[in-house]
Amino acid sequence: MPHDFPSLAALNAAVLSDVMDGLGLREQAMKPFVRPLDHDLQLIGRARTGLYMPVYQVRDDENPYAVEIALVDDLKPRDVVVLACNGPTDRIAPWGELLSTAATARGAAGCVTDGLVRDVRQIVAMRFPVFHGGIGPLDTRGRARMVERDTRVECAGVAVRSGDIVFGDVDGVVVIPHEREREVIALAVAKVSGENRTRDALRRGELLGDVYRRFGVL
Repeated sequence: MPHDFPSLAALNAAVLSDVMDGLGLREQAMKPFVRPLDHDLQLIGRARTGLYMPVYQVRDDENPYAVEIALVDDLKPRDVVVLACNGPTDRIAPWGELLSTAATARGAAGCVTDGLVRDVRQIVAMRFPVFHGGIGPLDTRGRARMVERDTRVECAGVAVRSGDIVFGDVDGVVVIPHEREREVIALAVAKVSGENRTRDALRRGELLGDVYRRFGVL
């Protein structure tokens, strides 16, 4: 996780989304078609973005993976690859086993894409967190190309910039803008504490209305 925010692992996507809603940041949760390959894994790190566009041929003199390779080779520990493919899509699958292997070797924290992923069994066996917009066997060669990296993108309805915090769990993926991260995380930690007190009171059999009036958490 980001070294200066060790409390992130105790949080969850729902709490972070609630807190950002309260701050007026209401477009920070990716659309629900983006799902984890492994429901048990949590994803926490800083975005490294890539923007894809569709293509319909490969020129003889080009490497269609050039920008993609440059991004993966430049990954730092706890980076999260965020690949914007204007998903949902049925023809752009930018992520698979070999890129997961390369990213793991660089210390990356995972990948999020609104495109497709492939090599699912191998990635799950690696326990490398990947959140995807679908599963399919297609190679991007001749279908799509990464045209920019570390640029502002929109992935599954959320604007993402390199350096923003990306948090994913079984409930979905949220993006915390870099300039608001300390505020968001502090409020989320406080909300989790309030939820714990609420849960304990409900388990004791107290009425939901009474508990909500006391703690203001639901």
